[in-house]
Amino acid sequence: MKWERGSREDHFEDIRGQAPRGRSRGGSALKLGGGGAAVAILVALVSQVLGVDVGGLFGGGAGGGQAGQAGQMQQGQPAPSGTPVNPATDPDNELREFTKFVNNNVQETFDAMFRREGKTYRYAKLVVFTDVVDSGCGQTSSAVGPFYCPPDEKAYIDFSFYRDLKARFGAPGDFAQAYVIAHEIGHHLQNILGIDDKVRSMTRSDRARENEFSVMQELQADCFAGVWAHVASKAGLVEVGDPEEALNAASQIGDDRLQKRAGVQVNKETWTHGSADQRVRWFRRGFDKGDLSVCDTFSSSAL
Repeated sequence: MKWERGSREDHFEDIRGQAPRGRSRGGSALKLGGGGAAVAILVALVSQVLGVDVGGLFGGGAGGGQAGQAGQMQQGQPAPSGTPVNPATDPDNELREFTKFVNNNVQETFDAMFRREGKTYRYAKLVVFTDVVDSGCGQTSSAVGPFYCPPDEKAYIDFSFYRDLKARFGAPGDFAQAYVIAHEIGHHLQNILGIDDKVRSMTRSDRARENEFSVMQELQADCFAGVWAHVASKAGLVEVGDPEEALNAASQIGDDRLQKRAGVQVNKETWTHGSADQRVRWFRRGFDKGDLSVCDTFSSSAL
């Protein structure tokens, strides 16, 4: 993917190296054991078994429950303490610049779409953190993976997820990383469009279909990510092989793939994000059409 360093900072927050309230660096915190994507598989399975929406790209975004429930320790969103990462000595500075660029590009794309329809787009903030973060959804472990929190309108990611995406999930490439960011901003789009509220209302009315509604919402976020990728391609940012990186990432984190990887029986009734084929299909739909209107998973006769 073609991108530039030095992107604007106003929709980006880097709190790596800073400890959330009530926790010093090196102290204990509620975790689900292990690290990164390996834990994300466990998180997804816990979500499916217990019926609790617990994460971002794996366990939920803006959908049926508030992001961060599994790693939540306390409510509130205080200023973190500790020493911020120094860009001059930051080994992940390239990732920081890339993430910042993609976040801005995704949101500027949606902003332009809103303006063409005479609407106002409300920018989200993307927060990068290490291990544990205080959000409007509570104190959350990075074990849940990237997530979006509707109350504070922020998306959260620990850079360790990028490494896990490549090493543990077989989904390398910068465009796979860009897909992750676009998916979470897709949840923000759902929030400001009122789709998040719609899903909560539907879930309250029909608890038996909660997972089904969650799948619809997650696949729509995949489709929104595909719409952004279409526009980025038209703008000359997408290079040969980039779409395949995103499609591979979408496939690798399908619910059926996660269940197989965890050694449990594939059970469609427990899915919260959709199968590998479904996630690929809806990302590709957005990528092929480049229009948000084609992403109405809630009215689709077949997911």
